[in-house]
Amino acid sequence: MHDYIAKLLAERLAARKVVVWYDQRGEFTPFMNEVRGGPRIGAEPVPVSVGGAHGQLVEYAGSMFELRNAVEPYVNGDAADAVVIYLPGCARDPRGSVLMELEEAGTRWNPMLVQLARNLLLKTYTLGVVDQMLAADRRLTYEDLARMAESDGPEPPSILKTIFCDARDGDAMLGAWLTDESHDIAISAKAATTELVSLIKARLGLELPDAALPKLRAITARYVLANEFRMDLAGPAPVALEGVPTPPSAQSTSAVRELATRLRADFSAAYPALADRVEDELRLRDMRVPGSALGSIDTFRFEERELLIHCADLIVEARYDEALAIVSQREHSFWLELDVGRKAQWEAVRRMAELGHEAVRVRAELGRANGDARTWLTRYTDTPCEWYRMDQAQRRLEAWVATLDDDPDERPLGLVRRAYEDTCHLMAASFVEALRSSDWTIPDALHQTHVYGEVVTAQPKPVAYFLVDAMRYEMGVELASRLPESSEVSVRPSVAALPSITPVGMAALQPGASASFSIAEEGNRLGARIDGTFLPDLTARQRYIKARTPKSADVSLAELLSLSPSKLAKKLNDAHVVVVRSQEIDKVGEAGFAFHARQVMDTVIDNIARAVRKLAAAGVGYAVVTADHGHLFFAIDRDESMRTDPPGGHTVDLHRRCWIGRGGATPPGCVRVTASALGYDSDLELVFPSGSGVFRAGGDLAFHHGGPTLQEMVIPVITIRTAAGTAKPDITASVTVTETPETITNRIFTVTLSPGTGQMMLGTTGMAVRAMLISDGNQVGVVGMVAGAEFDRATERIQLEPGRSTTIGFQLTDDTVDSLQIVVLDPETDAELYRSRTKIPVRLGVR
Repeated sequence: MHDYIAKLLAERLAARKVVVWYDQRGEFTPFMNEVRGGPRIGAEPVPVSVGGAHGQLVEYAGSMFELRNAVEPYVNGDAADAVVIYLPGCARDPRGSVLMELEEAGTRWNPMLVQLARNLLLKTYTLGVVDQMLAADRRLTYEDLARMAESDGPEPPSILKTIFCDARDGDAMLGAWLTDESHDIAISAKAATTELVSLIKARLGLELPDAALPKLRAITARYVLANEFRMDLAGPAPVALEGVPTPPSAQSTSAVRELATRLRADFSAAYPALADRVEDELRLRDMRVPGSALGSIDTFRFEERELLIHCADLIVEARYDEALAIVSQREHSFWLELDVGRKAQWEAVRRMAELGHEAVRVRAELGRANGDARTWLTRYTDTPCEWYRMDQAQRRLEAWVATLDDDPDERPLGLVRRAYEDTCHLMAASFVEALRSSDWTIPDALHQTHVYGEVVTAQPKPVAYFLVDAMRYEMGVELASRLPESSEVSVRPSVAALPSITPVGMAALQPGASASFSIAEEGNRLGARIDGTFLPDLTARQRYIKARTPKSADVSLAELLSLSPSKLAKKLNDAHVVVVRSQEIDKVGEAGFAFHARQVMDTVIDNIARAVRKLAAAGVGYAVVTADHGHLFFAIDRDESMRTDPPGGHTVDLHRRCWIGRGGATPPGCVRVTASALGYDSDLELVFPSGSGVFRAGGDLAFHHGGPTLQEMVIPVITIRTAAGTAKPDITASVTVTETPETITNRIFTVTLSPGTGQMMLGTTGMAVRAMLISDGNQVGVVGMVAGAEFDRATERIQLEPGRSTTIGFQLTDDTVDSLQIVVLDPETDAELYRSRTKIPVRLGVR
């Protein structure tokens, strides 16, 4: 259209030099803006080029005399320059025009936009088609006609394209119309309803009645969404859908599916209201469609809720694999991306199903675990059995449930908890029998008393020696997976000394324990004795190791993480052995704060990993991480039937899982063993519940240790070599974090993570990152959910894809903090890729 008008104007300039152009309706102003290269600025003449002709453009600005004076310099010679005099909004005065002389010397032009468009369109289309396109009741603008003239296909140009000018195709136009009623005014004004109805029939196979646009929209929306829902059902459709026609052909069926998918993808902000309206109109929520009949498509909101109930039912029926399949299929559901609270409930169901699956698997394998205690240890720690994964699944479930603002369904949660407890009880009773048949020893296994002498002393100096109270084996495996890939890491099991309590286990990890170690009683206190030294508590152990290893330093995990690099260097003071103590797990567990304990356990794993990296940056590149004992940790306190009266007699020490003393009676369901049978130089006796029960020892704890179970006795020994020196951020690798909340009001919240624009992003493989929440140097939250990227839950690695944003759901594991920062790291080098510039306040429960 532009080229056609420009050609006509150029011909007149070439013939008469001066063109006086009257545009009474201002129809050609957009054309003039195109010629000028933008809107008019000022009243001065502007040099222009149109259709290959060059000249000056002079425009009327309210005064004819001013206009004539502006033109005068270009026409006062013997040969006039080319000039276009444009008068928008002006009608010619045939008797008294100030520009009469210029009109007579040059040429006067008074074109009609529709007539020019008609002349142009007739070169491509027949008169009948053009008359329909330019019908008098259509309010067509220059832009409308220009787009119509651009069409060079066999079909008439589309008025709808002039209305939905940003739409790439018919589905984009239909999607925009279905989700936004504001286009109706333009459709009516330009008489495009007929074209819209024709498009719907041709594309979707839907015959629409003669009705107003709002009614047509409602009918089309019901047709598209109801048919997508109906086609996805595994059973008969609800009665409410009988009034909705079905697509008449395979082609229209496919088109319905494609348009429904397009609505969610390209019109995601408006889709929920559209789908909810159709769902209400059809009263689908009242139809009680069973979850087993629902497919994999996210048409309506109620489907997500029904499917979650269905997954819960599957778990109650112990059909864990089926529940996991549905969760995996639905984890990127449209409706879940809208509501992090719902997504959190689905994540809870996933973890329930994973725990149920592991409990059933392990229980089935227990019956085949004949043999000595060494066989049981191997099956617990090594492939292919790896029974520790059941404990790992249980910890992950309980940690997640503890962060939910809305409690999950109690039916499946209670069932998998009971399945876990029953398996633990059977495993405990069977393992005790294996220990007894093996004379309370596990041949060829690393004993806790040999960890320092065989593992720590073998490391180059300086070496960090992490003593983590109550970290069981499965937590050690997870810790190893969260260390930088550049580190050399190995994990092996060790057998804790009995009873598996802190005074005994921590003493067994001291220097000299391999040569001389025994439990002992002094002054009615239980402790351990090494080479004649009685070690009943932390203070005694600190004095002992300082005496045995003068070049040693002692620091708590919390202190280490809070120290600045300079203060840390001063604290280390050229020490050969850096003892790092962590009591967080045992402290909150023994205190009876089960809810908080479940949150803390995950945090401790990550904080130890951060401490290893921090020491490596300070020059301590070697580390050994181990524990005094593991633990049993159930969601609720032991049932009364699981509680046993203690033996009586002379009691030296009593814990929920062990009694140490002399005499008394062995209660039913318990086993008695002498200290000498355990290899100790002592006349003490020990009594343990043979299953997973507890003694009545006060309190209502769900956290227990002290007994002879695999969870309590098998501890990890992790050796680590990390390249010393501070990891430098890679300026070519960065991430952007957006949509962060101004205040944290829920334990679970989301942010959006996007790859940076550096060189790493130019490839096709993207980049791996780890994200966490930090407060005052301590990790207080982890990633629990990820949408839009692959997420390894064990290593917490998120695989970002180039050019794609990822939504991550953070799980706040310490709700006592006042503020936090979001930190993103490179998992291989531990380089910091992002950190919140300011601290984000935490105000749980505040909306």
